[in-house]
Amino acid sequence: MNPFTREANLEHLTNTEKIWDLIIIGGGATGLGAAVDAASRGFSTLLLEQADFAKGTSSRATKLVHGGVRYLAQGDIGLVREALRERGLLLNNAPHLVKNESFIIPNYSWWDGVFYTVGLSIYDILAGKLSFGRAKHISKKETIKRLPGIQEKGLHGGVVYHDGQFDDSRLAINLAQTAIEQGAKLLNYFKVSGLTKDANGKITGVKATDTETGINHELKAKTVINATGVFVDGVLKMDTPEKKPMVRPSQGVHLVLDRSFLPAEDALMIPKTEDGRVLFAVPWHEKLLIGTTDTPIDSHSLEPVALDEEVEFILRTAGKYLSKAPTRADVLSVFAGLRPLAAPQDGSSKTKEISRSHKLIVSDSGLITITGGKWTTYRKMAEDIVNQAIKTGGLQNTPCKTESLAIHGSRPNPDRSNPMFVYGADIEKIQALFNENADWKNPVHPDSSYTKGEVIWSVRNEMARSVEDILARRTRVLFLNARLAIKMAPEVARLMAGELGKDTTWETAQVNAFNETAKNYILTPH
Repeated sequence: MNPFTREANLEHLTNTEKIWDLIIIGGGATGLGAAVDAASRGFSTLLLEQADFAKGTSSRATKLVHGGVRYLAQGDIGLVREALRERGLLLNNAPHLVKNESFIIPNYSWWDGVFYTVGLSIYDILAGKLSFGRAKHISKKETIKRLPGIQEKGLHGGVVYHDGQFDDSRLAINLAQTAIEQGAKLLNYFKVSGLTKDANGKITGVKATDTETGINHELKAKTVINATGVFVDGVLKMDTPEKKPMVRPSQGVHLVLDRSFLPAEDALMIPKTEDGRVLFAVPWHEKLLIGTTDTPIDSHSLEPVALDEEVEFILRTAGKYLSKAPTRADVLSVFAGLRPLAAPQDGSSKTKEISRSHKLIVSDSGLITITGGKWTTYRKMAEDIVNQAIKTGGLQNTPCKTESLAIHGSRPNPDRSNPMFVYGADIEKIQALFNENADWKNPVHPDSSYTKGEVIWSVRNEMARSVEDILARRTRVLFLNARLAIKMAPEVARLMAGELGKDTTWETAQVNAFNETAKNYILTPH
């Protein structure tokens, strides 16, 4: 049986007496990383995700694998050094998804050139032998040549530095596959509704529901990990109902534009905007991604919606730096993500001052909760979680193996001109599907290079269960061009129904649900 199917993973829940070493709640970057780490050390590992893998924050990042230039400015050297090391390891372990990207900071005063060249040289030194390249000052002429479309008025020159760029939800899917290859069992659309405890109040497992079938399960474990990102407080309340919230969600919004606004190989970094944040304009999958905002919000959801003021802030700021100012009508897709910032205990409310370093908390019951952190440091967070699980659950002390563990699909020097490059070593397997059905080599829609065979592949080997799983996370169409995604939905539903044995009623419901979600990714003119 194919180990990457939901059915194969479900089979492992039939033995109700089985005691897992770790049950991980949450299938985002942190939970998936922990599953890879734990399974690679030989622990029996089960991961449960209430929606789809990376459905929340982990598919909504700025697509950067970076040390965090702004944390350097804030003096958080430890966090920057750790993140730069992880950036280097991730490039080595997933070269098909991570690339060394050059960024240019345009200087509109001569002092900026000196300041950023010095600062970014320190950034590079902190990376040590995992450096991506030295920062250097470039002339006004070279800045204009490398960033066609940059605002030339008042420009003095630029500073070039290097950082990483990646596809977040594709990496999440590959981590899920890696975890399964290492022996972990993973299930999406599986919601944890409660924790089970013994007479001493110690956690013995979880109660969970398969949301596809409505069947309830009680599962036993030596340790339970709460890696649910912005949802950690919900799980903490299952453990201790009076618990004070630990997470202050902050919303980040990104706009996607046509590459013509900045037809460059280099990315643009604006180090200081009116709200004190940095703003990036990064080439991503033949489009231009601009973000991000930082808005404290009181509630969290799986489908956060961009606020008008966030959209206007990005358009206004981009308009100051690009010779052709983008408008709402130019936005191909807008998406919002929530950062699970660890709430400060002193009542401070400025999210840019709330730490991005992760926090690990062990409750009296033995529940292990991880919060904070960022995509770049997911592997280190996972290592810390599993080290803690060994202590809490009395597991055998086995060293971490993930520093040099290749991630599923790993293939050096991918040909990025091939639209299928994100599949890495799986490309040939997808192309082999074309022999099974010649129609599968055709695109799902004439305006997209995404083939029907890729839909089949994602259902068979990447646990895609819905049209949204395919169009938002297995491929990134919803995030790149929301209107095109809506046009593709009926054909994706038809192909999926054939694989999953569903009827036309299912297809219609899927398309309607997807269209409802996709509406939030489209900007309507004012």
